[in-house]
Amino acid sequence: MQRGNNVFDRSIQGLIKLNEAGYGMEGSGLYLDLVYNPLGAFLPPPQEALQAKYKEELLENFGIEFNDLFTMTNMPIKRFADFLYRRGELKDYMDLLVRNFNPDTTETLMCTNTLNVGWDGRIFDCDFNQQLELDLQAPNDADAVADVFTIESVQDLVSQAPMVDSHCFGCTAGMGSS
Repeated sequence: MQRGNNVFDRSIQGLIKLNEAGYGMEGSGLYLDLVYNPLGAFLPPPQEALQAKYKEELLENFGIEFNDLFTMTNMPIKRFADFLYRRGELKDYMDLLVRNFNPDTTETLMCTNTLNVGWDGRIFDCDFNQQLELDLQAPNDADAVADVFTIESVQDLVSQAPMVDSHCFGCTAGMGSS
């Protein structure tokens, strides 16, 4: 199920226009990466096999080329968590994520090497924590949140451990979220 009317057709047209501008075309230096996440309470399939199938199908059916496809696990937060809760599936989905914890994914988690900055300057260690308003702590004030006004350099935040909660199992389940 796509979100909204004609989303698939408009997406295909958008990808064609990007290819026409050189994005995703070999040798152009302009990258076009796609992101896949499942439409339900299950883990995405292995990324490499799915990428190969998407490349085949999009090229054969629409003449579309792209560089990479990244898989994302649905995070049990906000609208998706509410959806699962209403259906009585939230506990089972969380159990699925926990059962499929993969320690090999922890080396490349976005919260270990990426910062998000909110509209108000607050700094978060991942976009999911930003949605949940799990702020990083100001480096020299345990009662304040980190923001672009309270740090002098990103180095001020390097020693902080990532903010973690149960939704983090979404990034570490199965093959992990790219």
